[in-house]
Amino acid sequence: MNTSSLRDAVHDPLDTHPPLRQLFHQLNNQLGIILAHAELLELKVADDVNRSRAAQVVSSAMDAMGTVREIRRLSEPASV
Repeated sequence: MNTSSLRDAVHDPLDTHPPLRQLFHQLNNQLGIILAHAELLELKVADDVNRSRAAQVVSSAMDAMGTVREIRRLSEPASV
């Protein structure tokens, strides 16, 4: 196998699938907006019940962002 073939065999699937890269970017942006609004609500609400609900949304948005990072990591090729 020559160098060119090796380079073609080991590539970043996100480079060959720009729509996938764009979807990861878009999803992260959307989750970031949800996270920012939930953090603002958490700081501004007066009662404990709604503060707790906002905190749950903050936690879930952060978990979802972590899941996106993990899916992206798994979709990248292993290091050679």
